[in-house]
Amino acid sequence: MTLKKNSTFVTEFILAGITDDPQLQLPLFLVFTLIYLLTLTGNLGVVTLILLDSRLHTPMYFFLSNLSLVDFGYSTAVTPKVMAGFLMEDKVISYNACAAQFFFFGGFLIMETFLLASMAYDRHAAMCKPLHYTTIMTPRVCARMVVGCYVLSFLEASVHTWNAFSLSFCGSNVIDHFFCDSTPLLALSCSDNKRSEMVFFSLAGFNIIVSILVILVSYLFILVTILRVRSSEGRQKAFSTCASHLTSVSIFYGAGAFMYLQPGSRHSMGADKMASVLYAVVVPALNPPVYSLRNREVKGALKKAVGKATSSIKFIF
Repeated sequence: MTLKKNSTFVTEFILAGITDDPQLQLPLFLVFTLIYLLTLTGNLGVVTLILLDSRLHTPMYFFLSNLSLVDFGYSTAVTPKVMAGFLMEDKVISYNACAAQFFFFGGFLIMETFLLASMAYDRHAAMCKPLHYTTIMTPRVCARMVVGCYVLSFLEASVHTWNAFSLSFCGSNVIDHFFCDSTPLLALSCSDNKRSEMVFFSLAGFNIIVSILVILVSYLFILVTILRVRSSEGRQKAFSTCASHLTSVSIFYGAGAFMYLQPGSRHSMGADKMASVLYAVVVPALNPPVYSLRNREVKGALKKAVGKATSSIKFIF
């Protein structure tokens, strides 16, 4: 992505990182590497299992596979650069690389909010209208929903990127963060950024509020349906299914709201960094076990795949 830089004197930025303590660099590198490997294997493993097992070719797993791709995408936009900063103290990032990181992280992050809302609607259709589920959530409808989420997400990410990088950066080039995010970038601008803050705050607030409303309304109808179930075993199974989704929703939206939905003057960058570590690094690694490993179908597909791989290895040797 090449952006016009005729209004800026900055050609590169320096990422302050999480900490300057030299004794923490190697331990943090190891921790972040472990988390990223879990994110990589967990999310791409889920996608592979869903592709290979025809029993998982359902709307719920179609959305889950896209959620896994998105988790892998926005973690990859941030974590490798953070790891390089810990290991090689490479904290310099070019202007265009910063803009690209900003764009892809923002696009995947917005996509996550839309997908979580889409998954809540899918669960509503499955639990509240089971007899019409196959006609409501057809493959075409699911594909259109996901494509629409991608298009809207990256269009909005383009607006955010233009909004941030059309500003002038003529003073300090040190970003008080471990990646190129909106709040520390806007704080560096030497031009009037009130309009940019308003645009960003409005769009981020709209995304979160609308997505949460969709999730809350969907689960309100699901709760009413569950309470009508006479079997305690059926209720427990339904509540267990909802708990996994709501756990990730709570972590993701809680961290995002704390980070973005507060005025710039009240921001504490130390707290923001911890919140950013949570939703940019930790949450993508948690989603596979939260959504998948507690699921009987995914466990069965994983055992089947491991069994085939073991048999192939035995045959070779």
